[in-house]
Amino acid sequence: MAGEPNRSAPEAPLPADNYLAMVLLVDDQVMVCEAVRRALTHHDDVDFHYCTDPLEAIEVAQRVKPTVILQDLVMPGVDGLDLVRRYRKHPALHSVPVIVLSTKEDPAIKSEAFQAGANDYLVKLPDTIELIARIRYHTRAYIDHLQRDEAYRALRESQRELMRANLELERLTRIDGLTGLGNRRYFDEYLAAEWKRGVRTGSPLSVLMIDVDHFKRYNDAYGHLAGDDVLKQVAGVIQNGACRATDLAARFGGEEFVVILTDVSAEGAAHVAEGMVQGVRDLNIPHGAGRVTISVGVATAWPNGEAGPGGLVNAADLALFRAKNGGRDRAVFPEATPADGG
Repeated sequence: MAGEPNRSAPEAPLPADNYLAMVLLVDDQVMVCEAVRRALTHHDDVDFHYCTDPLEAIEVAQRVKPTVILQDLVMPGVDGLDLVRRYRKHPALHSVPVIVLSTKEDPAIKSEAFQAGANDYLVKLPDTIELIARIRYHTRAYIDHLQRDEAYRALRESQRELMRANLELERLTRIDGLTGLGNRRYFDEYLAAEWKRGVRTGSPLSVLMIDVDHFKRYNDAYGHLAGDDVLKQVAGVIQNGACRATDLAARFGGEEFVVILTDVSAEGAAHVAEGMVQGVRDLNIPHGAGRVTISVGVATAWPNGEAGPGGLVNAADLALFRAKNGGRDRAVFPEATPADGG
């Protein structure tokens, strides 16, 4: 059975560290439990509970949440050391200090007790001063352990939150706030990285330069909010076209967009560009007497170590210029793309 807590009036001051010891005594002898209760009764920094049925010890301990367990070794039906081992395997009790109480000072029994997981060993009934000192010592150590664990968990959570915040901040520095596509900075970084990869692998790299046709006229006629909405819808079409994990769609600036396609032939890049042109047509966004359209310039190169990606961007920009001069609402790609991006 579980005993009632010590409710005697306090007669001694709390120790300087102000820890409250929650003591659970597991002993089948009621006389021993009563003797220990009386020994602790004048110490108001100790809350005493006892359990005389060892089969209920785990359940009682979970309810009491002790800072120290006083554990008898010899009890009917249960070996005291087996009970200590059960504490050590229990998720809620594995770190609670256990003071083993034995009837004799036997080095072999003491050694076995420590091997089972006991923190201390006393011959019962111990001197009250020594018992109180050990209870306070183990309580302080246990609470300090809990506080360190809690501080460590808080630190780890803080570190995880900081990491998440840093990742989100890094993501935001690469994203265009209006369209959700990559921004110019991200495009430049990604192009440089993919160019270097193409040099190593010998795989082709394509750039699509995209411009919303007559966008200034649209803004003047419908207003900037409507213009922003058009850019978002066009960005959605472009993102759908650059749908592979290695593709990048970015806002180049204003009404201009840019796409990087990796490991795609010139014909494949042209096909993607034509799909984007048709996708914007299919939006059927009114624009004067017609609808919103885009012009796309396409360039493909096989990177090498003798040139950078600037020539590839210039080739795509030149193709875009030809698309706009050719009547807009179309994709243009050179018959022969620069082999070195120069």
